[in-house]
Amino acid sequence: MEKKNPPFEEMIRMRVVLRVPGMDAVEVRRNVVYRTVAGQALHMDVYSPPGPPRTRPAVILVHGGPIPRTGAKNMGVFVSYGELLAASGFVAVTFDHRFLAPDRLVDAREDVAEAVAQVRSGAGPLGVDPERLALWAFSGGGPLLAAPLRERPTWLRAVVAYYAVLDLQEDPRFSATLALGEDARTAPPLLVARAGLDNPLLNEGTDRFVRTATAGAATLDLLNHPDGRHAFDILDDDARSRQILQHTLAFLRDNLAP
Repeated sequence: MEKKNPPFEEMIRMRVVLRVPGMDAVEVRRNVVYRTVAGQALHMDVYSPPGPPRTRPAVILVHGGPIPRTGAKNMGVFVSYGELLAASGFVAVTFDHRFLAPDRLVDAREDVAEAVAQVRSGAGPLGVDPERLALWAFSGGGPLLAAPLRERPTWLRAVVAYYAVLDLQEDPRFSATLALGEDARTAPPLLVARAGLDNPLLNEGTDRFVRTATAGAATLDLLNHPDGRHAFDILDDDARSRQILQHTLAFLRDNLAP
């Protein structure tokens, strides 16, 4: 039987299907301005574990697009991911970027770079170890992984991609597959989650990324949800979705450890 998605108005309120103890107790700093462009302030929210402050690794969540307006960080999926990650011992950063239309990827790439720079420069007050960061991109946020995968900064300790556009062939600057190159040994450890019921063209790009990563000797975890939809982590409340999420948390713990 075909799975039907709920209306968009309902989807933007949906939360991630995995819960862990302590999600209701995390501390949140909302609407921190990380950049102002042409008079427009761009904001981030920072989720921290409860208890005495100490330096922790951070996971920066990169939303997809294009979307018509800012505010993705306030969607249920990102609020709940912030809570999930903070309750799991990480600092989580959600933020709005300007992938507001198909021709705004360059703007969004600049915003991602600035958000990372602000997290690292403000690491002390935020309780973040600036040398232990992960990027986690979703859907149309996948092209924004191309630059950090190409540059491979030492602070980037892990990359996660969920149902992401990983081989944007229309613009090679934003192809994470091309960014890996022929030698991916020096790339950070990668985790890719694939939804079997996703758009076939999107999955073809994911499969090319996986083949390139494997041929280039990357460290790669591939997690396939054969019956999962795009956004399975909020739409498909089943054992496989929870397994993928639990595996992802373990992957982050292992790779962001001191």
